[in-house]
Formats: sequence, structure tokens, C-alpha cells
Amino acid sequence: MSSTAPQTDAPFDSLTAFRAVLARAPGRNGPAEAQARARNDVLTKPPGALGRLEDLAIWVAAWQGTDMPRIDTPQVVIFAANHGVAAKGVSAFPADVTAQMVANFEGGGAAINQLSETFGARMTVHPIDLDRPTADFTEGPAMTEAELVAALRIGWNAVDPAAHLLVAGEMGIGNTTAAAAICAALYGGAAEDWVGRGTGVDADGLTRKAHAVTTALAANAAALGDPLEVLRCLGGRELAAMVGAIARARADGIPVLLDGFICCAAAACLAEAQDGALDHALAGHLSAEGAHGALLEKLGKTPILSLGLRLGEGSGAALALGVLKGAVACHSGMATFAEAGVSDG
Repeated sequence: MSSTAPQTDAPFDSLTAFRAVLARAPGRNGPAEAQARARNDVLTKPPGALGRLEDLAIWVAAWQGTDMPRIDTPQVVIFAANHGVAAKGVSAFPADVTAQMVANFEGGGAAINQLSETFGARMTVHPIDLDRPTADFTEGPAMTEAELVAALRIGWNAVDPAAHLLVAGEMGIGNTTAAAAICAALYGGAAEDWVGRGTGVDADGLTRKAHAVTTALAANAAALGDPLEVLRCLGGRELAAMVGAIARARADGIPVLLDGFICCAAAACLAEAQDGALDHALAGHLSAEGAHGALLEKLGKTPILSLGLRLGEGSGAALALGVLKGAVACHSGMATFAEAGVSDG
């Protein structure tokens, strides 16, 4: 594991330029998808016998631009930042835990370290201004445009263009509250529809979270018609960095596995800002955070796994990486009927 990002430079220095990057993002490779589908049809198995694994492998092939996809060099990127709203008592843990968990990531002691190693992923950790929380969004915007763009650039530059697949994860005390606020701003409904237990808050903590979201929506009402302004006003640096990383993956034709509620809330800002911006992303899992299922429905994503996870860190998506690697291994490694000398019936 390393905390050093690949040496790249984001092709935007303003929110307007970032919007232009999103608008010109490439689509999937149609010929490669057709070739992968044709290969799948002649592999040594009954049609459809591998179920969704077949669709997953073809999807990877379409984004990698080859009928023989590979996931030999997956990357996990973890972004960490602090939130001003944490001072409102919206988490069961103090803000100091963010820095402590970064040290744990760097020392190899977190769940995501074990999952990354298990599935052969290179993991990088990117703490962002931990001594400088975002502004309390119950009183106004969480970030200036310059702060948002800086975080987007960190995410973009963290992605290795040689990666075969990307998982983006996060750490930030208070960020389930930010995610709930983003969802309420993008999709409507009451704050209570989107807030959940997060790190394990009690009933009073849940009430404080809902109040913080309601107050934040009112305090930032003028900006909430624009999804990227929603990210600026209600998000955090680690959420913005995930957005930058997911956008970079799209530019480089790297498929993405989305993690839980927080990651998907960040990604929703992309989905609402640009049609098709998440076509290269799958939902790794359905988390135990109550609103995640509703958010996945809004995004049109069917999760690969549903194991009651609610840790964050990219852990659910990293576990789903194992499923995707299995799908690709079968697709690219199996023999065809002709190669194996087996009757195709």
C-alpha cells in the first residue's frame, strides 16, 4: 500500500472546465461488447449457465475495449477528510477518528487493507486537509468552488491509468450526514427519509442528523438546482475526491465498482450532472444504511452483493471485486466448444 498518487495532472482548474470534461467522456466500446457477447455464446457451458456473471464479464469487456477482459491490476483509492457538521453531534465518534483511521489504513490494519490484499488490488490512501474541516453546512456552503475543484483534482490524479478496475472508498466522521443531505437535495423527500444510523448513533443522534440535514437544505437553498453545486454546498472533500476519481476512470475507460451509501451519494452528483456519467460503474453491494436501497433505485443500479455491510472504506465494493474477477476469469479463461472439442449440442 502507498499514499503516493500516480503523477498525473487533472485537465481542469475550474468547475466549468470539469463540466466540459464530463460532457466529452467516452462511451462503452460497442464492437468489443459484441465480440465479448459472441465469445460468451460459444464457451463450454449451457447458455446462461453462469447467470449474472456472464453479463458482468461482458460489461467489463465493453469498458476495457476488448473481448478478453482482465482484472490483473485493480486499484482501491481511499480519500479521507473532516466535516464541520460533525461538531453538531451527528456521529457516534469524534472527528479525531478520521486521522486515527488514516494511520490504521497506512499501517495495514483496516478491513479494506485485508480485502485489497486478498483480491490483488493496489491500495492508496489520500488524506485531504484533515486539520481543516469543511465549513458547517447548516450555516452555509461546505466548500468554496476553489476547495471543491482542488478535491476533484486530488481524486482525478489519484487514479492509475493502468488500473483494470477502480474502487473508491472514503473515511470522514460525519459523512453519512453529508450523503443524506446530498440525496435529499437531489431527489427530494424529508431528511428523515435519507438519514440513518451511520456509525451507530442512538435515537437522539438520528434526530440531530435529520435536523442538520433540514437546516442545511434551507441554508443552501439557492444552490440546490445544480448537482455539482449540491456537492460543493453539502458534500465534503473526500466525497468530491471520489467524484473526481470516478470521472477520471470514465475518461480512461476503467470500469468502477461503487461502494455504499456515501460513495453512491457522491456518484449521484455525477449522474445528475451529466446523463450516462455512471454507465461505467456498477453497485458493488447494498449496504445496511437504510437509504442506500432507495438511492440505488434512483441510480438504476442493481447491487452485486447484499451482506449487511455498513463500514465504508470501499469494503463492500472491494469484496464485490472478487465476484467480478471470477466473472472475468471464466469469460477469458474458459475454452470454447471448438477449442475443447466438446459438442455444443
